[in-house]
Amino acid sequence: MSQRPQPKFRASKKLDNGDFITLAVWPGKANPEDEVISVQLRRMQGEWKTVGRLAVYRTDSGTYS
Repeated sequence: MSQRPQPKFRASKKLDNGDFITLAVWPGKANPEDEVISVQLRRMQGEWKTVGRLAVYRTDSGTYS
């Protein structure tokens, strides 16, 4: 049975309006030394919905895309 991937780092903060902003750093899929840096904004709208997401890919050599 395979395990779900876990982030290398994750931090969340509840904003004054009740939304949550989360920053996470994930290992790359093709090369685990690479990283995917993601920022996500979630809002309660009957259930939790993602209202915005930004992701940046960083290679082990420091190239961003």
